Amino acid sequence: MDNSTEQPPKHRVVIIGGGFGGLYAAKALRHAPVEVTLVDKRNFHLFQPLLYQVATGTLSPADISSPLRSILSHSKNTSVLMEEVADIDADRQVVTLREQELPYDTLIVATGVSHHYFGNEHWKDSAPGLKTVEDALEMRRRIFLAFEAAEKEPDPEKRKAWLTFVIVGGGPTGVELAGAIAELAYKTLREDFRSIDTTEARILLIEGLDRVLPPYSPDLSAKAEETLTARGVTVQTKTKVTNIADHIVTIERETGVEQIPSRTILWAAGVKASAMGEVLAKRAGASLDRSGRVIVEPDLSVPNHPNILVIGDLAHFAHQTEKPLPGVAPVAMQQGKYVAKLIQKRLKEKVMPAFSYFEVGSLAVIGQNAAVVDLGFIRFSGIIAWFVWVVAHIYFLIEFDSKLIVMIQWGWNYFTRNRGARLITLRDAVGQQPEEEPRVAAEPKMSVEV
Repeated sequence: MDNSTEQPPKHRVVIIGGGFGGLYAAKALRHAPVEVTLVDKRNFHLFQPLLYQVATGTLSPADISSPLRSILSHSKNTSVLMEEVADIDADRQVVTLREQELPYDTLIVATGVSHHYFGNEHWKDSAPGLKTVEDALEMRRRIFLAFEAAEKEPDPEKRKAWLTFVIVGGGPTGVELAGAIAELAYKTLREDFRSIDTTEARILLIEGLDRVLPPYSPDLSAKAEETLTARGVTVQTKTKVTNIADHIVTIERETGVEQIPSRTILWAAGVKASAMGEVLAKRAGASLDRSGRVIVEPDLSVPNHPNILVIGDLAHFAHQTEKPLPGVAPVAMQQGKYVAKLIQKRLKEKVMPAFSYFEVGSLAVIGQNAAVVDLGFIRFSGIIAWFVWVVAHIYFLIEFDSKLIVMIQWGWNYFTRNRGARLITLRDAVGQQPEEEPRVAAEPKMSVEV
């Protein structure tokens, strides 16, 4: 007689997306009695808050990217699949990949957001956004190619267009890009060229509302604009972009309409939810907001589907305040940890209180020794704010080697004002996709500017 008892199958958790939310959920489930499968179309986790430094030649992609398998190598209950999700069947509890189906007991969707051109998708090729490594490399290619093209352009008007940089959107990404390009033009590159004076570059930051950094307090917004202006950036608020075509940006403000010739136009004006929101609306009856984010319950689940949890930028969570939580990394991290604990509580048939976000503050960097910080109980700017920004970003980098490399590069750059990742990685100068670049952290001139 066989006295052995058959073990019940473990609870299957499928996580779609290896960003902050998905990764923190997977890490928090490391010791849980569950089987975890993390699905992402990339094989790495990307530290998006520092993407603008890749775009401006401060860091290389490998400095802010960590292989998902490496991060989760000690989580023996976790498998990683480099795959793309095609569909979700909420009734059968199955995720459809390109070549297989993946059953789940609990599904965590953390697929984030993409660029939003507000119905003008044809602007995408002329004004790239900044959400992926490829986006950052394309921005970097265009920024540094502009200076190279200006160096050999004899026509003054055409040269001026090459040296005009237009950033659309005055949120944190736009402010960071504008400040970093100003550092490049007015400090880093000023001695590198012979036919042009890089300090003649014109950097325009365009914002439709009445101030930059709209989510921040008015005093910090004013300080940010003052610092940007002092560093050579022309800030134009209450200004709308009405057209982008043939290397010309058409803007409209109270004083009238203006056309700005520019060969480098960068988009930082808005985001929309990933396509997975539409899938959940169709397959699970989820309600979406105007940006396509999934309106979730207090426990981050989809209404009528408690085993489907949506976290991070894709989730519209407005139960704590009158407006949805911001699409920032700390929100996704806390939500990832929460749903991991929720799953374990449910397995023990225990009740978990609703998700509550602990505000850790908002930070935006403008350039070296300049940032703004809002911690809720205190707001400040300047070099102390910049130091807080540096410490916070080093702390949240995922792996130790990334922390060490970025610290060394930032320290080196602080004293040298040099940038070692100023590579134009392309096969020719007319629009080839950037090639994957190697990690070059050992180079002594590999430096960073914040």
